Amino acid sequence: MAATNEELVAQLEALGVEYVFGYPGGRVIELLDELPESDVDVVRPRDEREGSVMAEMYGRLTQTPGVLTGQGPWIGSLGTIGQMEARLSSSPMVVLTEASERGDYSTLAPYQQSRGDYGGLDLPKILDGVTKEHWFPRSPTETLRSVQLAFKHATAGRPGPTAVILDGDAVTEEVPEDPIPPVWNADEQVRNWDAAPTDEDVEQAAEALTEAERPVIIAGNGVHAAQAYDELQAVADAYDAVVVTSYLGKSTIPETHDLAGGVIGSFGHEGANQVVSEADALLVAGCRMNPMDTNWQAPSFVRPDEQTIIHADVDTRNAGWVYPADVGLIGDAKESLRALEAAGEGSNDWARDRAESARESFSGPECESDASPIKPQRAVKEIEAVADEGTIVTADSGNNRFWLLNYLQTPGVRTYFGSGGVGGMGWATPAAVSAAIATDRDVIGVAGDGGFTMTMTSVEIAIEQGVAPTFVVLNDTSLGMVRQMQEQDGDIAGVEFHDTDFVAIAEGFGAEGIRATTPDELGVALAEGKDNDVPTVIDARIDREEDMAEQLQSSFYAEVGGLHE
Repeated sequence: MAATNEELVAQLEALGVEYVFGYPGGRVIELLDELPESDVDVVRPRDEREGSVMAEMYGRLTQTPGVLTGQGPWIGSLGTIGQMEARLSSSPMVVLTEASERGDYSTLAPYQQSRGDYGGLDLPKILDGVTKEHWFPRSPTETLRSVQLAFKHATAGRPGPTAVILDGDAVTEEVPEDPIPPVWNADEQVRNWDAAPTDEDVEQAAEALTEAERPVIIAGNGVHAAQAYDELQAVADAYDAVVVTSYLGKSTIPETHDLAGGVIGSFGHEGANQVVSEADALLVAGCRMNPMDTNWQAPSFVRPDEQTIIHADVDTRNAGWVYPADVGLIGDAKESLRALEAAGEGSNDWARDRAESARESFSGPECESDASPIKPQRAVKEIEAVADEGTIVTADSGNNRFWLLNYLQTPGVRTYFGSGGVGGMGWATPAAVSAAIATDRDVIGVAGDGGFTMTMTSVEIAIEQGVAPTFVVLNDTSLGMVRQMQEQDGDIAGVEFHDTDFVAIAEGFGAEGIRATTPDELGVALAEGKDNDVPTVIDARIDREEDMAEQLQSSFYAEVGGLHE
């Protein structure tokens, strides 16, 4: 017989888990105690927030669950950042935490602990608010079954985070030889099946796309989740349709493709938004159509009374949720797109020319500016110059992500990832470290000085893990997006930052630090970062007077009031 923690690690190995992102504490120490002798590597972040983002990014990038572990109170506080992003960005993730108790306590008891008793912390309720499912097993058998189900549910249907709260001495009790009910083989218990749309719905959707004169595909994060990149391009070619994406769908198609039209949304490409408005048939593939995507449902943007809407989603609730759909294709995005490609074809004289004109939104006069401080538009073009089809770019929240969204024209699929679910600052840096650990590709993490400062200790974890991403800090010494909401200086408190020496900080971590104040200096620094065998932090001084919202706000978003203070 084996102890529960030993068998739990054996289950992780059987499920092919490569990494556990975890911070030691509480009863998960018993889990971490068994990992050094296993095939599972531990990435210990500097805190649970960084670990949660690393696990979320690993899941989003690989579409296998990223595993986060740590002590319950901190997983339920700091560690909720990555879990919330995983929930809203559909990233498979499994959280293994604990109730910070020892002994055989009942689930509802007069003890002050992490179960929600009087005077206690209600950890299950916290996790219930951010995960798809969570379990609180009380015995070795329940623990093993719960962990298996956590992996199953993390990837079933729309992916997302799940959690298991390891309880008391059940973490170390011996597993019975013949438990009733039994513990099944991990591969058998965790297996999932892809759903596919009905033939009737596919036929109806294909007919609408075939007859359309101006067909447009809105590709969302569901295409990333299904890794249905080839299928998306095949459908676009089959029906001669322009492909635009949501923010989370960016890089589901190479943005250099002759049918690619850019990114829709409140701060997306004006060209892409206009394309959607001009369409007579819309195929929405794996996109929930959230408020940012839909320009807060501006009346002239998407018009169900005038446009045929086909909504393909893995969750039937999403199809037709925001806008009434004429046809729902319910299933995995790869299956729905594959079926559509086989069902018909269309042609028009509109799509390629219209997509080409829409792509003009990827550039602007400032992209050519040699000014110092660096125009943020030009800074993005310097990043674009070193980003090939295999380079992964992670984007933080705030102005920086909208500059990237608009001016970084991705040359390959699965190359751009942003914190567009919950949209938390501090995401890009640990996400870049995670991407570098999970792949052998070049990685560039981009953040403002505010977001970078939140999680810059992740640079040290890159050193520790032997990976060398490049971190670009678009530095305007302020909380730029909020600062630019002011009618005049000083209107909003807390928007100015101390001018931090990020070069010195990087060198203190053991990384290389470079300050760039001109576009040429930034280009040289990016090339150097790509060749370095240690992480590189580039402090890029940008022009703080370039107003993101004023320049990039969609005309459809302005139609409904635009960005309010």
